[in-house]
Amino acid sequence: MAIKAGMGRKSSNKNPPFFSHEFVIQNHADIVSCVAMIFVVAIMLQPTQSLASTFVALRHNVSGADPSQENPMGVQYLYTAGWKDACAVFFYTLICIIMHAILQEYILDKISKKLHLSKFKLSRFNESGQLVVFYVMSFLWGVDLVIREQYFGNLQRLWEGYPDHPMIFLHKMFFVIQLAYYAHMLPELYFQKVKKDEQKPKIQHAVCGLSIIGVAYFLGFQRIALVLLTLHYFCEFVAHSFQIVDIVDKEGKFSKLHLVHSGLFILTRFGTMVLSVLTLFYSIDNISQAKRILMLSMVLGLQGYLFFDFISNVLRSKRESSTEERTKVTVSSANKTEKPKKLKKKESDLPEADQNSAQSSPKAASNVRKVKAK
Repeated sequence: MAIKAGMGRKSSNKNPPFFSHEFVIQNHADIVSCVAMIFVVAIMLQPTQSLASTFVALRHNVSGADPSQENPMGVQYLYTAGWKDACAVFFYTLICIIMHAILQEYILDKISKKLHLSKFKLSRFNESGQLVVFYVMSFLWGVDLVIREQYFGNLQRLWEGYPDHPMIFLHKMFFVIQLAYYAHMLPELYFQKVKKDEQKPKIQHAVCGLSIIGVAYFLGFQRIALVLLTLHYFCEFVAHSFQIVDIVDKEGKFSKLHLVHSGLFILTRFGTMVLSVLTLFYSIDNISQAKRILMLSMVLGLQGYLFFDFISNVLRSKRESSTEERTKVTVSSANKTEKPKKLKKKESDLPEADQNSAQSSPKAASNVRKVKAK
């Protein structure tokens, strides 16, 4: 069954021509599913097993052994970063596209139909809905890894033994999924028919996430990157959750939630900068100055950009709220001045002598009206 078009697109009864743009957009989930199934089937065949496993399974393991009679528990596999991870990122990018389409059709579209949102709010709802799922999954995954690796309460493990930092399976898989998700954002611009004026921030988000995580992963900073990403994803999860509440809340009952996000945002940025400087500048010794400067500039530059964007949004929201208040005051004052104008217009219908008498005595005005009626 074909996945329906998301992001407010209406499916037409006419079947578009094969391999046309509309055909690819309407059936992109089915097409990508077929491409992913090729790798799954190929891994089951002996001639293509080694090639297909490069895309599906994780490579570059440095230690580990399967269970045997001598060692029933086996030895845990440990991995490092390598060029073959790009093949795994490509395959799991296909999986992210499929999951994006399933989440859009079977959850977000059904919820948005009941809410009757405008096009602008519908676009924000779909974007935040997708990101909330990704952020909460990544945050819980990151917390589990931090507990497993015992980073919490023992920060020295973040830099001890660098650059010899092998990863367990879940740790390596975490970064592969992160890179795959940010990579899938780029083709989604085409599949979701995003307007050109809305593409720039989405492209910046995808490229920034892909480049920063990729550099940290392939340069061996997986441990500090895991902790910083976990902090960042928690803050972003709260932000997009509040944004969904703000879209759904038409009466403004939860208008003060942005204050909670503002406080959490500042704490998260401050903690990120302190932890990155402590690890990259003071704690790691056997590292070249080029790597040190590169990572610190990327992390601190990102925090500065996020602070600038946050302050810009706060100032813009204040300007919009003040403009709305001035508009309300202007409309209310205009309504008050309309009533005296109408009364003056009614009095101006009388002759000048009658107007003077009406102003001098109410009884005389009533007598004048009776005489004119006779």
